[in-house]
This record gives sequence, C-alpha cells and structure tokens, in this order.
Amino acid sequence: MPAQKHKVFLPPSETAIPIWRYMDFTKFVSMLENQGLFFSRADKLDDPFEGSYSLGNKNLRHEVYKEYKISESAFKTLSQFRSWVRKWTMVNCWHINTYESAAMWKLYTKSNEAIAVKSTYQQLWDCLDSECFVGIVQYIDYESAWLPEGNLLYPFVYKRLSFSHEQELRAVIQKLPSKGNKTDFSHKPSSGGTWKSVDLKKLINEVYVAPMSPSWYLDLVTKIVLRYGLLKPVVQSSLDHKPFY
Repeated sequence: MPAQKHKVFLPPSETAIPIWRYMDFTKFVSMLENQGLFFSRADKLDDPFEGSYSLGNKNLRHEVYKEYKISESAFKTLSQFRSWVRKWTMVNCWHINTYESAAMWKLYTKSNEAIAVKSTYQQLWDCLDSECFVGIVQYIDYESAWLPEGNLLYPFVYKRLSFSHEQELRAVIQKLPSKGNKTDFSHKPSSGGTWKSVDLKKLINEVYVAPMSPSWYLDLVTKIVLRYGLLKPVVQSSLDHKPFY
C-alpha cells in the first residue's frame, strides 16, 4: 500500500522526477542493514525553524481570528502544543533534481567517502505505506508571509527562503501518542527518530559515490551493495568527468 494522499502534501510537477538522498558511508550501510529509511524527529533536525510558524502568523493571528475572541493564554497554550508536536513528527528528506548537485555533496557529506542514492518521487511514494505522507517543501518569507493553519502538518512542508536551494521533497510520519481518545502528554518520544521498512530494490535506481573519492572506495561500495543483494549500478560521480578544452 503506497503513501497516503493529503491536502497538505503537494506532489512535484512530474511523478517520475528524479530525487536524491545524500549521506555519509555509515548512514548508507545503516540503511542497507535496516532495509529501510530513517525518519528523524523534526525537533532534532539542524534547522531550528522546523515545524514552526512564521512571524507573519504571530503578527496576523489576532486579526485573522478576531471573530473567535481567542485569549492570549489560549494562543500560548496552542503554541506550546505545536512545539511539542515536533517531537512526534518524523521526517525523511530528499533533493529534487534531474542531475547531481555539487552543493548537496558539500552540504550533506563531510568527506569524499560519501554516497548519494537516486530514485524518483513515484518510487518513494509506492515504497512507503499509508502511515506516511510525501510532498514538496514550499519556501516562504518567514518575516511576513502567512503560513496556512488548521492542520498540524502544515508547518512541516514550509521552510524559510534561505533554504530554497535544497529543492526538498520530504516524507513525513506524524503519530501523536494517545490514551483512550485523549493525547497522552506523558508518553516519551523516540530518542532520535524511527526506521521505516521499505523495499530498497524497488526504491533505489543507482548509487553514486562522492566526487574525488578514491578508486578503492568505489570498489568497496560496489562490494557492500552486492553483499546486501541490492544489485543496482554503483557509479562514480559525474562531477569527476574530465573537462575538454
């Protein structure tokens, strides 16, 4: 069963568009060992604005909701709840691009011993289950723009304009703990995130090794891929191609 459709999550313009996930070698091996994708807790991601609303929301909220006569304390309680929700929202991030990205290699890998796996939006969608949502990230001005409210998932598909170079597609899991028909605030979240089992043979099309990585590293990655039965092409980054003058 594929990922779940949701009004908050918009698909890219083409479902067959390539997507990339850049990672270091240990994370790649961990993915193979766990036969799945790791979803990080939103509050553990590098961007402290993950799951937050914009300054535009803060400034316009009283005007937008004035007919409901919501008190300041109620707004404060709602903000605290939304911050807590970040601990129960898990995110798996991909980069949308037809080609490799030199910027992504530099941003998300710490050495030339790194990996990028290539897939498509449709394959990711098909490999996940109905617990997951998949959609593009939209980039807005957090100083003034109004971020949609009315659903706890909205702030997880928006980021600041300064991150627009990421061209991000993300899969999201949001499961709030409950006891009976009430939210269980005493429940402890996972320490860093959760693994979601997927069929990597159906998800991954190619495995790329980082630019300027040594030949032995390409051989090592090829052997690791074969050992785990992935049977997908392992190729050197196209950024290593020699220029022609």
